[in-house]
Amino acid sequence: MTETQQVATLDAEAISIQSVSLWRITWRRLFRRRSALVGLGILGILVFIALTAQWLAPYDPIQSMRDVKDYPSEYIKRRLPPCIHLFGCPEEQPQHLAGLDGNNRDEFSRLLYGTRISLWIGFSTVTFAIVIGTVLGALSGYFGGWVDNAIMRIMDVLLAFPSLLLAIAIVTVLGPGLTNALLAIGIVSIPAYARVVRASVLSVREMDYVSATRALGGSNFDILFRRILPNALTPLIVQGTLGIATAILDAAALSFLGLGAQPPMPEWGSMLGAERNQVFTAPHLVFFPGIAIMLTVLAFNLLGDGLRDALDPRLAHVS
Repeated sequence: MTETQQVATLDAEAISIQSVSLWRITWRRLFRRRSALVGLGILGILVFIALTAQWLAPYDPIQSMRDVKDYPSEYIKRRLPPCIHLFGCPEEQPQHLAGLDGNNRDEFSRLLYGTRISLWIGFSTVTFAIVIGTVLGALSGYFGGWVDNAIMRIMDVLLAFPSLLLAIAIVTVLGPGLTNALLAIGIVSIPAYARVVRASVLSVREMDYVSATRALGGSNFDILFRRILPNALTPLIVQGTLGIATAILDAAALSFLGLGAQPPMPEWGSMLGAERNQVFTAPHLVFFPGIAIMLTVLAFNLLGDGLRDALDPRLAHVS
């Protein structure tokens, strides 16, 4: 083995050990931050609800109480307030923890199933945007020149438009629906991830171990995806965590406007949009979906802030 090969091998091993140590330190710092722990706790509860919604929900989320067998008809009222036996609701009246909506459906069941839809929206759109944005940003930062100019100018054009307005325009062209809304949100999110990855690749590609791999005749694919990208993903993790919250908000906004999830799908934004005129006559139908959106976005924001602090190299002395 030549001296150059030995140096490259030692550098690769050092980077691997450093990466493992970094993640251990990161987790240790993360669990020292109360805000991150609160976010993780809320997110854990939401994930549990999403996975067990079919067992936790007392009724079918899209079925009217009129279609439920042996349901007492005298208690079927549109926008019925919450009925909780523990808080004094008559025992003979069927219990509805969040009341009934305008179509006599159990609001609590719809909220539980809406957790599953909202988390799916957040993770799927951000995964799509990260994959596309990472590839574009990596190619742009690594090759530079006209490749960098072409990709970044397209990203600049997308960033010139407010993300929600651009998403509305895309959904208007494609047609309303949850799938098209997810695609639109994913497209408008790509530039943020592309720019983050490009900046990371620009700083990592000049490292000694990359130069050693290049001197040994490593291919561009090997250098970029096996040497540079694994060591340039730290800011992408933080951006992705915060991006999930933004994606959930954007999807709720599109559904509120009638461009996202379509009835009778139990999506929080569409539930708000359907009952927005009942804010004074049936406030529970607006309050509960709004609280659900707020808690979900808060959980990801707290976790994202905690990750950003934990991954900040300037805080290394704290650990």
